[in-house]
Amino acid sequence: MSTSMFRSLSIFNYRVWFFGALVSNVGAWMQATAQNWVVLTQLTDNDAAAMGVTMALQFAPPLLLVGVTGWVADRFDRRKLIMCTQASLLLLALALGTLLLTGLMTLPMMYGFALALGVVTAFDNPARQAFVSDLVAQENASNAVALNAASFNTARLIGPAVAGVMIVVVGTGWVFLVNAVTFLAMIAALLLMRPHELVVHHRRGGPARLADGFRYVARRPDLIVTFVMVFLLGAFGMNFPIFASTMALEFGRGADGFGLLSSFVAIGSLAGALLSARRERARMRVVILGAGGFAVASTLSVFAPSYGAYAATLVFTGFAVVTTLTTANGYVQTTTDPALRGRVLALYMAILLGGTPVGAPIVGAIASEYGPRVAIALAAAVALIACGIGVVWTLASGRVHRHETKRFRLTLDETQPLHTITPEPEDFSDEVAGTTPLPLPPADRTPRLTSRPRHGS
Repeated sequence: MSTSMFRSLSIFNYRVWFFGALVSNVGAWMQATAQNWVVLTQLTDNDAAAMGVTMALQFAPPLLLVGVTGWVADRFDRRKLIMCTQASLLLLALALGTLLLTGLMTLPMMYGFALALGVVTAFDNPARQAFVSDLVAQENASNAVALNAASFNTARLIGPAVAGVMIVVVGTGWVFLVNAVTFLAMIAALLLMRPHELVVHHRRGGPARLADGFRYVARRPDLIVTFVMVFLLGAFGMNFPIFASTMALEFGRGADGFGLLSSFVAIGSLAGALLSARRERARMRVVILGAGGFAVASTLSVFAPSYGAYAATLVFTGFAVVTTLTTANGYVQTTTDPALRGRVLALYMAILLGGTPVGAPIVGAIASEYGPRVAIALAAAVALIACGIGVVWTLASGRVHRHETKRFRLTLDETQPLHTITPEPEDFSDEVAGTTPLPLPPADRTPRLTSRPRHGS
């Protein structure tokens, strides 16, 4: 075990959070698998378009409520806020399981529950993402984000496979009830934490400051490019439930085969998250390379001749997408002003998850009409476009130069430092950060950050 890779686990609050989140995430992946299978096989006759609508309803609220949810994550106690959202998700899981076990669930009701889950998740996600930075010091923030992704993808490795077996053995309703129980692990972890050891950056601002996150991102070309790439991948590339379920049916597999495919994605995802945890800094170039890798892996999936071959391509797909998203998340967190981090992360999560309402219905309709391979090919093409956008921005930003001594070699500069607030140490406070205007950088440069080390591109 590398002490560098797992250094954030030496902090008590983060350690408690990590294991609580791991248990809760296992349940969440179990529920996601069961929900998609119910829509595809129990509430419809293998209608991938209905699954796309369900996903759209669940992921639309983070985009529509982004201003409010980001402000809430910055303004209120994140620990208590997460307790409330986790308790709400617990109750929704109980209701879903009960309705399925009693045979009362219908497709319109599932649509309603998907929307309700989306609303709660819209508040839960930015609070949880920003809370990770409250658990560790700034120098460990990137590592903590990567380990958070490792926990998430370890759960992704376990949850879908367990759910697939449970669906076959005892039915889908029990999967939702088991998920409800796993939320208790997260609530217990939050209660066990030592509040005095939290690194608090929020509790500021008011309704008039809701647009601060948007203004801050607008002055950061590097963040704009990151958000565009993340949106494209989220909208058209990350529709794994549609891809895996319809491909499982194409290969003649049932719920257990669908769950196993999700676990193969998780194998690569976990590897990508752990390698991201080893890196000292999150770099833009890794985000760009990851998007290109996703395009290649998805192309291989299109031509997979068998269930086993398709499962193997999903390992590479999972590795590429998690490398991209974990690095992008870490880059956003570690280069954003702490006083605005909640709002910027809310915007990030809204763009990532909010792309699903745009892409999932399109991908689902294409999978229903032309087959899943055409839908996966669309994902590969969009990922290639995302990679191209990153490459073009890198070249246009002036960071690529010829090597000083080697004729055919290029060098890539590190990202230029970013300007933020630099009051004297005795005058610095979150209130000052909230009222000091951010300078607008020159049009041909990224903003400078004098209070942090240089970040890699």
